[in-house]
Amino acid sequence: MNGIMVNGSIKQAGLTFYTRAGQTVVRVAHSQQPRRCSRRQFDSRMRMKHTTALWAGLRGCNPTFVAGRNVFAGFATLANRLPVVYTPRHGNLCAASFLMPGIPVSGGTMMPVVQHLGEVDGTPALLVGMSRTALQEGDRFRLYTLRQEVNGGRPSVSFNVRDVQRNELRNVDGGMALVDSAFGDDMAGWALVLTNHDRCSSQTVVTRCRYYLPYTTDEAMQAAVATYGGLTR
Repeated sequence: MNGIMVNGSIKQAGLTFYTRAGQTVVRVAHSQQPRRCSRRQFDSRMRMKHTTALWAGLRGCNPTFVAGRNVFAGFATLANRLPVVYTPRHGNLCAASFLMPGIPVSGGTMMPVVQHLGEVDGTPALLVGMSRTALQEGDRFRLYTLRQEVNGGRPSVSFNVRDVQRNELRNVDGGMALVDSAFGDDMAGWALVLTNHDRCSSQTVVTRCRYYLPYTTDEAMQAAVATYGGLTR
């Protein structure tokens, strides 16, 4: 008005206006077209949603991820390779997190330590494919323990970490082992990280937990998609 042309919007009226070819154009600020979301885009969003939910628990353990712009970026690069879990837009499952094999807890410059769950003399154990003689001066271990919890219908993963003394590790064929009945818990997971001053190994979780599997199915995908308004071709 009064000869002054200003591009902008009037949020209260839901209008956007701008100048094009000397003419003032006024349009509705919010498109009435449905938001486009392909299956690939939806899977990507679900991955990042779950990655963010996992990070909310892990970050309190002060993990190390040297790749990426920051610690979260390093974690997200690895966590986004996990299987897709489908959760709805609202409700208890919206911000759920799930325990599964392969969750990264560290990303460093030292070689990963091979580890898996098994038994030693009939007792559950975390078996480590590294001999005691291979340890270097300054080498230390940190044990991450993850647990699948369900509170009020909302699944979430809790994270804890503690230092492991060398005398806790038993010598076994093929390396060493942490031996304890706790390693038989099928709602828990573990990762033993090797550290040396400011360096660490890159480790992911080993677990018997399969609670997450129903949320990876086509049925779970269809149910989640419905809460987001469907997919586009």
